[in-house]
Amino acid sequence: METAGSARSIRRKGRELALQALYQIEITGDTSVSAVDLFLSHFEGNPAAKEFARRLVSGVVSQRVEIDRRIAQSTENWKLGRLAKVDLVLLRMGTYELIFCPDIPVSVSLDEAIEIAKRFGTGDSPAFINGVLDQVARANSVKD
Repeated sequence: METAGSARSIRRKGRELALQALYQIEITGDTSVSAVDLFLSHFEGNPAAKEFARRLVSGVVSQRVEIDRRIAQSTENWKLGRLAKVDLVLLRMGTYELIFCPDIPVSVSLDEAIEIAKRFGTGDSPAFINGVLDQVARANSVKD
């Protein structure tokens, strides 16, 4: 029987896998489905977590122009190319969830991005990610 806690942990693992896959894409430039599948095949894990990771990776890749536009509007005095790659990927994932995943509550997307930033980013990453994604969320709620 699946509990809310296990569903949450599946999504967390999916987000962590997506972060790593998107980081690889950022480095290699290879956005192909086969490259993502090859990457995910190197990890043991719940098929649901991998499927959620694929959803996030596919969404971020397909909506990258709009996502980057939204991030740029919400970051003052920061060019996206100058951001730490992990922070940039986390911002893209969080923005994708906020804008294109109405089935995921805003608070969940924000909390998850901050928690993952604590694990994979620098000491400054959680506050930075929180500030930018909060701006993205506020700008989106004004338009909705």
